Order: sequence, then structure tokens, then C-alpha cells
Amino acid sequence: MQVTSLLRYSGVCPFLGHATAGSLRNLASTTTNHNVSSLTAKAMTCPMMGPKLAGMAAARSYASVAGSREVEEMHKKKNVPFNPASAEAAKCPHAKAAQDVATKAQRDAKASGVFDYQNFYETELEKKHKDKSYRYFNNINRLAAKFPVAHTSSTKDEVDVWCSNDYLGMSKNPVVLKTMKRTLDRYGAGAGGTRNIAGNGALHLSLEDELASLHRKQAALVFSSCYVANDACLATIGAKLPGCVIFSDSSNHASMIQGIRHSGAKKVIFKHNDMADLEAKLQALPKETPKIIAFESVYSMCGSVAPIETICDLADKYGAITFLDEVHAVGMYGPNGAGVAEHLDYEEHIATKESSDPVKGSVMDRIDIITGTLGKAYGVVGGYIAGSSDLVDVVRSYAPGFIFTTSLPPAVVAGAQASIAYQREFMGDRRLQQLNTREVKRQLNELDIPVVPNPSHIIPVLVGDAALAKEASDMLLAKHKIYVQSINYPTVAVGEERLRITPTPGHTTEQIAHLVSSIDAVFNKLNLKRIKDWKAAGGRVGVGMENAPKVEPVWKDQHLGLEDGSAPTMLAGGAQGVVRDEAVEVAQKRLTHLLGAEAGPALSISA
Repeated sequence: MQVTSLLRYSGVCPFLGHATAGSLRNLASTTTNHNVSSLTAKAMTCPMMGPKLAGMAAARSYASVAGSREVEEMHKKKNVPFNPASAEAAKCPHAKAAQDVATKAQRDAKASGVFDYQNFYETELEKKHKDKSYRYFNNINRLAAKFPVAHTSSTKDEVDVWCSNDYLGMSKNPVVLKTMKRTLDRYGAGAGGTRNIAGNGALHLSLEDELASLHRKQAALVFSSCYVANDACLATIGAKLPGCVIFSDSSNHASMIQGIRHSGAKKVIFKHNDMADLEAKLQALPKETPKIIAFESVYSMCGSVAPIETICDLADKYGAITFLDEVHAVGMYGPNGAGVAEHLDYEEHIATKESSDPVKGSVMDRIDIITGTLGKAYGVVGGYIAGSSDLVDVVRSYAPGFIFTTSLPPAVVAGAQASIAYQREFMGDRRLQQLNTREVKRQLNELDIPVVPNPSHIIPVLVGDAALAKEASDMLLAKHKIYVQSINYPTVAVGEERLRITPTPGHTTEQIAHLVSSIDAVFNKLNLKRIKDWKAAGGRVGVGMENAPKVEPVWKDQHLGLEDGSAPTMLAGGAQGVVRDEAVEVAQKRLTHLLGAEAGPALSISA
């Protein structure tokens, strides 16, 4: 069967339109548990071919693949008259194409005696290349002493990194590094196994206490990553709650989507940050039906921020619990770095900064389940959940993703706690990160370079074409020594491809100027659309759209210290960031009872 024959019908057939030649061959050569061809079983689910299969001339074609008896039995269940003898497959080009594929698959299998695995791999990869979603990975090696500078495959080829999720540069923070080195010497490289076998040390328990205290919850549980944390938590709670329905924001991360799928619970998707749509869908269910509203605080590819308080109101009104992913917000927002939920009650939380008790009625207090990462703003690796003691214990007791996964190494766990303790004490890093974000956005806007408007620390520069976004990224790296990864489908929608920029507090004014001028040069070279061009085209994702509401940043001027003159100063001339002695001392003391004092006094680093 020629691939072109399939493509000829793919535009009009909802079945063939989602199948490649390789996948059709695979379906044709395998059977289900009921001894029915997988191709036939798939066709029966097609909204066009399924209901009409018996009455269409396609019947004989599919019967020849699966056997007429199985197809007849399927249609008897639907009370559809079936007469395979009268079918003329040639009258249906879609069925004819499927028949040809099946015939070739059977012929190939007989000739070789085995399934053509290599052809299957090639077909799947070719699909990624054709729709421009194939992922390329650059060789980038971040330099601890110089970050946000890194080198490529050649140690002499240094570049500025502008797309790291190490938002605060904590991976190179002295208190984190020294803590990890001390722990490595004392406890070794690995944890020794799963938490219930050999990997449940005092350091793991101490980190969970730190996380519970950070979010002012009763308990926390650490996982190998937040992908695993989200998957395990949603899968477990969604499966255990009887008849549970999970309401999921349409822009939720893949880890949440996977967790919902694994739960087996019914899923209802609501439009991104659309509270009217969410309420309409909540209203359709009885209040007593168990419900989970799953959403994120900061959406990493567009930088939008959820209306968390309104979602809490709807959860109370319709009897739901809330699941908030703060992955891109922990360490970045709030006086303690607990995330956007904390930041929304900034004054109340800073007034009670020394307490771990919940601020009653606050947004963070109203959230039932908070998840976060240790691998972004905190600079290490790992993920966690925080919530009530019983909820966390249910996940600990039932989630395979926790029970059967090797525990994080002690050095990583200790480094994560040191990072959290340091950021709880020192707001300078996240304040400076926000100031740098504001400055980059301002300079790009002055040059009419399209940035998807948002209130967060993410800077998505809209390109709108997969090939051009990749070319822009390559050109920035090769010609301007700037690393910014392009973001294409399926991470973002087709036509919304972009460059995702994430400033850090370590970027200097000179590096910012170089970034902006380089992006401007690339836009000129590739003739990429500016804001005025998007406006002329009617706008896209908030860029160039008429009457678009003004977006106010989460961090207000008073929170950044711009009103009282306490704001940190942007770095210039290759200066290194400030490391606060008092924050280092607090972080060190938090771990002294676990690591001992034999390594000497706490770090003393001048500000």
C-alpha cells in the first residue's frame, strides 16, 4: 500500500485522518482478546464508519480483515442487518484503503515471519518530523561559578542561559552546595532503596516537616519529582473517592492529565482560567458527588496565573476539594516563597512569618492539596505534596508511585531543605528576579517584540510558526551566544509557537541589553511578526488584541520595595548576586542536629 493512497483519503475520513500507514498496518496484523482484528475494533469506534459499517460497501473489506463472524456479531448487538455477501468494498475508498493496508500487512508478516518493529519506529518518528514537533536537545552545561553562563559541547564556547527553570540560581548557592557536600561525606551517595525498605532517613522526615511548615499544612510527602507527585496523588485520591469527578483546567500539565487518567475517575475539562465555564460544569453534578478541581497557580508556557480565590469559592459552593500545582511558583512568590496562594495574603503571612500555623481563612489555608517541586526555584530535584495528615497518609499508604520508587539521595534532600530554609529567610532573590523580568518585558515592548501578556515571571515571545521558532532559537545560540529554547506543539497550540525566556536574579544589565538586541536582530533577519503585525491579523493569545485588559503583575511595587527604597539593585559589570549571612546561618542551623557540627561553623559570606 502506497503512503500516498492513505493521504488521499486522510483529509475526509475521521478514521484514516488520525492513522498513519504504519499504524494501520499494525492494527491490521493484530487482534483483540475477542479474536477481532484491531483494525475492525478501531473502525467500530469511528463516528462515521462504526454506525454505518454494515450498511456501507465497506463491510466486506473489514470482514475480510477480521472475519465476517465477529463483525456480524458486533452488528447484531446493534440490531443492524448485515449481509457481507452484498458488500462491494470498491465503492468506499476509505474501506478500500484500509483493505489494501491490511493485505500488505498480512503479506509482509508472512514474508518475514515477525512484526516490522523498525518500520514502526520510523513511522512514529516521521510523524514528529512532519508536524515539526520533533524535539531537539542542545548540549548545555551550566557553570556553577558563572551561572547563568554555561558552555556548549566545547568548554571554550560559553553562552548566556535565558530559559532555565533554576529561576533563582539556587543550584549554585553556597549554603546548598556546602550542605550537600557535608551530607554526601556523612551519608553517602544513595538512599539505599524505597522509603519503606531502606530509604526513610531523618533527613527525609526533616524535609517533609520543612515543607509542611512552608505551606502551613499538617503534613507533606516527598517524591522523586513533581511529575510523579501529581500523577500519584491524583491517581490515588481520584480512584479512592467513590464516583469521583475531576475538573481539570484545559492548560494543565501532562503530569496532572496522566494522574487523572490513571485514577479512572470521570474527567471534566474546563476552559483555561474560565470561572463561568467551571461553574456551569460544577452545577451539572449533585453537591454530594466527590469532586476535585485540579489547576496550577502559574502556567509555565504562557505565564498566566489562576484565579485561586475564585476557584476556592466555587469549591466551597459545590462541594469540591482543590488540588493546586505550585511548581512554577514555590520559591518565587510570597514572603516565605510558598507560592501564589501565600502571596495573595502577603501582609497577613509576613506578619506571622515565624509561625507554621495556618492563617485561618487565607487562600493558602483554603487549598486542600498543594504540590510543588524542588527542582526549579529551589535548584535541586524532587517533588512533593502538602495537605492534611490523613490525606497525605492515604497517598503514602496507597500510591505505587511513592511506595515502589527509590528514595531521593540524602545529599539531595538536605540540599533541598537548606534551599527552602534560605529562601524563607531571604526575599532578595525573588524580588530581583521580578525586577529583571519587568525590565526585559519593558525593553522588548519598546521594540514592538510580541510578548504574551501575563502577570508572572515568564516571558513568552510569540513567533507563531514551528520552523521559524526553531530557526530563531538556533540563530540566537549560534550567532549571539544566547540559549533560549523554542516551544512548539504539543506543548503549545499550533500557531502559538514561541521562545520562552526566564530571567534570573543573576542576569546583569549588560546581559539583558545583549538579549534584547539579539532578539531584535533575529526578528529582523527572519522577518518575524511584530506586535503591529499581530494586531493587523486580529491578534493571538493576547498579543495585538483589541480592548485586551491591562495585566497587573502579581508582585506589586510595595512588595518589591520600590515604594520604600528597599528594592534590590540590578547587577551590572559582571557582579555576583548577594548572599545573606543571616539566611545562610538560619539554613545551616536547621540542619545542624542532623548533620552535626563537625564540619565547622556555619558559612560566613559577605553580602
